[in-house]
Amino acid sequence: MADQCCASKSGTTALNDPRWRRILWIALIVNAMMFGVEIAAGVAADSRALQADALDFLGDAANYAISLGVAGMALAWRARAALVKAATMLAFGLWVIGSTAWAFVNGSAPHAETMGIVGALALAANVVVALLLFRYRTGDANMRSVWICSRNDAIGNLAVLAAALGVFGTGQGWPDLVVAAIMAVLALWGSVEVFRQARIELATVRAQ
Repeated sequence: MADQCCASKSGTTALNDPRWRRILWIALIVNAMMFGVEIAAGVAADSRALQADALDFLGDAANYAISLGVAGMALAWRARAALVKAATMLAFGLWVIGSTAWAFVNGSAPHAETMGIVGALALAANVVVALLLFRYRTGDANMRSVWICSRNDAIGNLAVLAAALGVFGTGQGWPDLVVAAIMAVLALWGSVEVFRQARIELATVRAQ
């Protein structure tokens, strides 16, 4: 109960915090730029993990834009926005699972060096964003969804680097596919977390 109260106060205070909005703008710009870099590199390197991470960057950029749009609104509207974001995370996870299954049957070994270089760049970008957002990780569902996205991205980038090493060491594409599947699971897990908290907040609003 105490944790919930603290989370609520943290979210309420941060909603009007210019620093929160500024961080969201930085995160939005970084994610939009990294989407362009990773999708081009993912296609060029034939890497499902890079392509999945690129789409994750695109989804996060859209989520940050939604968060900026509802930051000053009532809790009910912020919770509804979180539900939309949970749905996009779910859709991303399902798409990656389908793409990975297709590549397992038809794919080839990706270019490990490109995966490593772009994966390291993406990791640096996501670690910076995650550190900026760390203090807001205990806010409402909308704020928590932003933190979960940045956290999952950093974990995903570490996995991409591991996949690059795996592809380089084995000369085969299966490490790339394994990492893409892990990223899909992270997206599905994150969507469940956000969806659960948003439903609780909507129930609280209705009970008032």
